[in-house]
Amino acid sequence: MYEHLLSLQNKLAKKVIICPYKNNIRLIGGVDVSFERFSNTGFCSFVVLNKKFEIVEVKNVKLTVKMPYVPGLLSFRELPLIYQAYKKLSFKPDIVFCDSQGIAHSRGLGLASHLGVVLNIPVVGCAKSRLVGEYNIPGNKKGNYTYLKYRGENVGAVLITKDNCKPMFISPGHLIDIKTSILTVLKFTKKYKIPEPTRVAHILSNSFRREDSNFY
Repeated sequence: MYEHLLSLQNKLAKKVIICPYKNNIRLIGGVDVSFERFSNTGFCSFVVLNKKFEIVEVKNVKLTVKMPYVPGLLSFRELPLIYQAYKKLSFKPDIVFCDSQGIAHSRGLGLASHLGVVLNIPVVGCAKSRLVGEYNIPGNKKGNYTYLKYRGENVGAVLITKDNCKPMFISPGHLIDIKTSILTVLKFTKKYKIPEPTRVAHILSNSFRREDSNFY
């Protein structure tokens, strides 16, 4: 049923560029999408933070999408909302964090990679759970990590972002590599397990959804 989307993923995966990110980061973006329960109406918040973790800009988008949730094809459901929110931003971030996978995906094109290729920007996938791959459990101190391996290759890192907490699954999406993804995530993680850009975006998207529901 979704063969055409699987084929498109395979084609886009070939456009993914994994390389060190060497530019100065002035603004960092975080994006999160939430859906009404049993509904195809999505709510996206795209937040831009500066190096002091201050909010520079937020853009919200509400959109009803036709694509249902299908494992491995999440990007086709959420990307229309994220794309619209990004286009509304006056301040474009240097790097974007997504609560999703990058190349740690069965076809090498998680949401973070798909977004990066479409917008031609550096994107890092910062997921709370694993989609594919095997790994050894890292030590429990912030900054400890092991590599996430899939089909014999390193596709990400299993990273401790807060002492004595479960790890985050970090995978480069586009125009960044594993090493600089790890360093960037640690740099923009404060006292919580979840990196600040995606943590703030998650709070805002849920608030946006609740406010919309209360309005009606």
